[in-house]
Amino acid sequence: MSRPGAVLEVDRNSPPTLFHFGEGVRLERLPLGSRILYPPDPLEPIAHPERAIRRALAHPLDDDPLKELLRPGMKLTIAFDDLSLPLPPMAQPDVRQLVMEEVVELAAEAGVEDIHLIVATGLHRRMTEDEIRHIVGDRIFTTFWPDCLYNHDAEDDDENVRIGTTPDGHEVTLNRRAAESDLVVYVNLTLVPMDGGHKSMATGLATYRGIRAHHNVDTLLGSRSYMHPPDSQLHHSCIQQGRLIEDHVRVFHIETSVNNHAFPTVANFMQKRETDWTPADQATYLALKRLSDLAPRDLKRTVFHSMKAPYGLTGVNAGQVDQVHDRTLEAVRKQMTVEVDGQTDIVTMGLPYLGPYNVNSILNPVLVVCLGLGYLFNLYRGTPVVREGGVVIMTHPCRYEFDSVHHPSYIDFYDEVLADTTDPAQIERKYERRFAEDDWYRQLFRKSHAYHGVHPFYAWYWAAHALAHAGDVIVVGGEREVVHRLGFKAATTLADAFEMAEQTVGRYPSVSHLRTPPLLLADVR
Repeated sequence: MSRPGAVLEVDRNSPPTLFHFGEGVRLERLPLGSRILYPPDPLEPIAHPERAIRRALAHPLDDDPLKELLRPGMKLTIAFDDLSLPLPPMAQPDVRQLVMEEVVELAAEAGVEDIHLIVATGLHRRMTEDEIRHIVGDRIFTTFWPDCLYNHDAEDDDENVRIGTTPDGHEVTLNRRAAESDLVVYVNLTLVPMDGGHKSMATGLATYRGIRAHHNVDTLLGSRSYMHPPDSQLHHSCIQQGRLIEDHVRVFHIETSVNNHAFPTVANFMQKRETDWTPADQATYLALKRLSDLAPRDLKRTVFHSMKAPYGLTGVNAGQVDQVHDRTLEAVRKQMTVEVDGQTDIVTMGLPYLGPYNVNSILNPVLVVCLGLGYLFNLYRGTPVVREGGVVIMTHPCRYEFDSVHHPSYIDFYDEVLADTTDPAQIERKYERRFAEDDWYRQLFRKSHAYHGVHPFYAWYWAAHALAHAGDVIVVGGEREVVHRLGFKAATTLADAFEMAEQTVGRYPSVSHLRTPPLLLADVR
């Protein structure tokens, strides 16, 4: 049985708590009276995932069974989420593989021959053959790759179409193959409440012209909780676009949720609360810490990125998008929610090696901001864990280190744009369009494995709400020149960071530590 999330108050007898530090881990002691927010233990997974998937396809929500929607001669497109979730990547078989195998089996039985499978990358980088094979499995990969299984190309003018304009005047675009299909089956994996629903089609199979409608500073500043869609202007915009798409294209949504069993056996101590560590867990921690302290960066990165998570399926629902997504969100919140009594002056967080945009790559300084202030800061319902004007303390090496293949425009964004300003609104106004339409970035996005030229802008905008909310941001252990370029304060130790934070929030501040990953959703009241 799983335990609900817990809020532990630090006293003199409390053990130190775990902080992630890039490709490393460390134990740190927090001030007396600090709160440690622990995620719930993993929910029990569904015992027979294939049966649950077949049942969902046969008994969808507010829709006909999938079998009845399939017929000979039709054009069927299956779109699915890319590798940005879950994190770490799921050990095989990925639940998306299990779903797609059932869909393809039903299509074959119905005599459907024109089947394409599209990775819904949006403005993310193209996935490699091995990465796609890992998600879809050998059977689907060998059958469809490469002619009928491929990455969406948001910069192919011939293969994307304009669907129309939303009531708010925003353009809606869509992959041509999907737009011209008799049926689109979208296979989603929802890890956090921000994912899935109308956002799947409106971003995954869109172009820059469509995505810029909601990935902009005003929209994100108006989204007071990315993880609570009713309070998110981002989601309201995606819903408008999604409804217009659903008016033009027949879409059958399949959404899955998984538990938060995020670490394999070799690193399972990170899944547990420190009070539950066994002697073996303590030994594993010491061994991993020694590796991360002494090993070369490339070796550490290889070791950490090789870890695959043994997630278990907790829900699968199919049918019409709104009903399906409501059920999915119920399952996700049940796994993630931790009730928290009020805000604090300071929130601390240890940033791990991995975020949505550096799978098999480097968490560069811009992505450090995106992960810490864009994602972890926003893991709440109601109000943020840290009060307005409070201080966010993050631990990460924060080096000047970039992947030139995956993140070429990030390098120029850091060197050129952040040298001028860190203000999201100014950045958007002065620089976004030039990066978004640059021919060289466009070529790297289409033919190599680079994120879109505009992507570092969106990563920075994702932190706009946190930057406006917090009085200060302090990075512990980061390279000072890099931290200052980001517009933050640098501290050598956690104790130094607390002393610096008192200059902003006063003496004897209240402190909350987000003990993630696994992820949690703070329900702050």
